[in-house]
Amino acid sequence: MTKDKIIEFKKLNICILTISNSRDLSNDRSGDLLEERVLSFGHKLFARKVVKDNKISIQETVTDWSKNKEVDVIITTGGTGLTETDVTPESLEEIFEKTISGFSIIFHKVSYDKIKTSTIQSRATAGILLQTFIFALPGSPNAVRDGWDEILIHQLDSRHKPCNFVDILPRLKEV
Repeated sequence: MTKDKIIEFKKLNICILTISNSRDLSNDRSGDLLEERVLSFGHKLFARKVVKDNKISIQETVTDWSKNKEVDVIITTGGTGLTETDVTPESLEEIFEKTISGFSIIFHKVSYDKIKTSTIQSRATAGILLQTFIFALPGSPNAVRDGWDEILIHQLDSRHKPCNFVDILPRLKEV
């Protein structure tokens, strides 16, 4: 008879980037919600920032954080819509080394169950840059809640089976 191995929770260093032309840290409800969930789950908030919907600002911040070997995950909120100023997906996908296309698919499935076809207006995306996982969520608190509670909480939990992103991290960092 074999005993089940007890899997230990691994705390991740997570950065939160809010992308908005109208928010700052004092009125960033989505960023606040995400920070609360990250911390209450047991992860560490490594950094948090708000930048304008600007391709260069987004890319510079995400690249700088990705270069820091202590950062495991970056979660962005905002800028995933269809207006002219929504540039988050273009900004990130241009610098991703790999995309995680399943994230968008699952996000839309979760979202569809709640808001039906309105989910088509979101361009949630995910990828990897410099051994760092990056997830781009829409800017509404409900979308952040759905993305965290239905997807990220599980995939950023080392105890989640059959697999999770935490298990992959050491292999991403192999040279």
